[in-house]
Amino acid sequence: MKTKRWVVAAPEREQVDTLMQDGYAPLTAAVLAARGIGTARAAASYLSSDRAGLYDPFLLTDMDKAVAAIRGAMARGERIVVYGDYDVDGITATCTLVDYLRSKGADCAYYIPNRLREGYGLTRTAMEQLYEEGTRLLITVDSGITADEEIAAARDLGIQVVITDHHECHDSLPAADAVVDCKRPDCSYPFASLAGVGVAFKLICALEGDTDAMLDRYADLVALGTVADVMPIVSENRIIVSAGLDKMSCTGNIGLEMLLREAGMKQRRLTSSTISFVLAPRINAAGRMGHADLAAELFLTKDPVRAQELAAALCEQNKLRQQEENTILEQALARLRREYRPAEDKIIVLAGKGWHHGVIGIVCSRLCDRYGCPVVLISLDENGVGKGSGRSVKGFNLFEALSSCSDLLERYGGHELAAGLTVSAEHVEELRARLRDYAEQHVTMADLMPQLPIDCMVQPNWISMQNISALSVLEPYGMGNPEPVFCMKDMTVEEITPISSDRHVRLTLIKDGIRFSAMWFGTGMGGLGFVEGNQVDAAFHLEINEFRGRRSVQLTLNDAQLSECEHLADQKLLNIYNTYMADGPLTAREARILLPDRGDLVAVWRHITCRAEDGRFSVPDGALSRRVSWESRREINIGKLFVCLDVFSESGLISYHFKEGMLNILLKPYKGKADISGSVVLATLQSMAG
Repeated sequence: MKTKRWVVAAPEREQVDTLMQDGYAPLTAAVLAARGIGTARAAASYLSSDRAGLYDPFLLTDMDKAVAAIRGAMARGERIVVYGDYDVDGITATCTLVDYLRSKGADCAYYIPNRLREGYGLTRTAMEQLYEEGTRLLITVDSGITADEEIAAARDLGIQVVITDHHECHDSLPAADAVVDCKRPDCSYPFASLAGVGVAFKLICALEGDTDAMLDRYADLVALGTVADVMPIVSENRIIVSAGLDKMSCTGNIGLEMLLREAGMKQRRLTSSTISFVLAPRINAAGRMGHADLAAELFLTKDPVRAQELAAALCEQNKLRQQEENTILEQALARLRREYRPAEDKIIVLAGKGWHHGVIGIVCSRLCDRYGCPVVLISLDENGVGKGSGRSVKGFNLFEALSSCSDLLERYGGHELAAGLTVSAEHVEELRARLRDYAEQHVTMADLMPQLPIDCMVQPNWISMQNISALSVLEPYGMGNPEPVFCMKDMTVEEITPISSDRHVRLTLIKDGIRFSAMWFGTGMGGLGFVEGNQVDAAFHLEINEFRGRRSVQLTLNDAQLSECEHLADQKLLNIYNTYMADGPLTAREARILLPDRGDLVAVWRHITCRAEDGRFSVPDGALSRRVSWESRREINIGKLFVCLDVFSESGLISYHFKEGMLNILLKPYKGKADISGSVVLATLQSMAG
């Protein structure tokens, strides 16, 4: 895991005090001030989920035209089709609008393109099929804003088209009967960050003329799509998501209720995280595996038995998605262990035959997080066509990188942080080379270092169950209003316990005599840069853990790094080591500090060889000496460790280098027993030690 650069906000003390005087708890006041909200009035506005803050839907350009077209089609008894998308936003938008129109007596069906066969958006073939089936009004949701040719084809056939979307517009708009998009350049709507389902919801409100009633009826589905599409949870979205989370616990949508039951969440407190990490993956899995229709039917059915079957089917699709994902991930990691050059590679581009192209985007995200650099994965089919997906990090514009290779690509699209592409197999190697060249020219290693925004430093006495509970006024969390991250420095690591086969760790940390229980999910013992007894700085969320009727404070770690005092201690030893490496004079005592004995060399060698995979081993640069010392119960400081590595390197056993806070070791092939008896490094130190 790449070292993160912490960006710690410094809330103004006066603002924190002012907010506390107005009744906000210390942690809450500190977070608000850190986010630039320094008065009670500003805080009340920021935290409000009052429905009075919802805007008139007719402020959206063309909303009047959309309403007129739909009412006209209903009055004429014409067939209406809602054309959606296969992700959570598109599916919830489709189901919300279809359910509403059917409840008003409309002859309404839906069409969601198959991700694997048709890809994203409208197609001419679909337009022709829908016309033949009798469609005379097409309403797009979460799509359509750039489908100029397809919409022109639909209108040529005799289909009226109403577009509802939330994506960025081109310079010219499609020639539809109405184009409702909060991002239209000529739209003066006060909030431009609605999800696709949010725009569809606004259409329903305009048709009904009663926003309150529509929020009561559909808030759960609208919130589901809004959070899943990573929209900023501010302004109208905050109001919608707050109402939606309240409604989910007693939802009237039988499909959503069954999905909550099947996922084990029916009796639990529901938050934005429930949507992001429990519900959304199950719904998205259906689309990724080519069965988005299952999710749409789930939210539209009125039959409890069928709803239960569909909820179980979605969970099964999610398991299949996870299996496909893990298979691709393992294949990618195996290749990267052989091919990835940490000191040089600024982008990863891999292609594989038969990789499920509905899943590779998730694998991209996981690799991007793991290696801290842009990743492009390409699935090659039997016809030599590659469908790819890419994910990037802040500081590297993936869309512009692909644009520089447009002559090699049959299709591509996306934005700075995510993109999709189609490329012929014969061009994959050239694409890889050119993307590497582009990365070399446009980004530095420092640019790729991931950042961890932290709201503020905290004192141990601030962390109480009362103060943690008070943070709930900040919910719902999400983009634009993230869950607060706090940090404390110089915490002593008292105990480390691996959990779930070392996929996670539980730690006991001490600060000013106060013990804290902490969990670090997704990081095992091998990913830690410290051992028991070390001083660390910890960045964390604060939670109240409930277990067997007992409630306790828990720190959920985002990151933990060796404290400054540990680095200073290392630096003193490194100064001695660097003097030696520069052929400078050492005292006998200093030489003895660096000089390893046979047991030290064996302990370091055994640790490296036991943990290397495919001859490679990477570890946080300050961690290896501490781990070997802790494991072997020997005194192996960082200077002595580097001497050991130099001895092995001199003997042709390894090579090593540093990159972005990581020590990377490559084992070299050798035959017979490793021989270090001729080491000049050891002989020189021994002579200096006396």
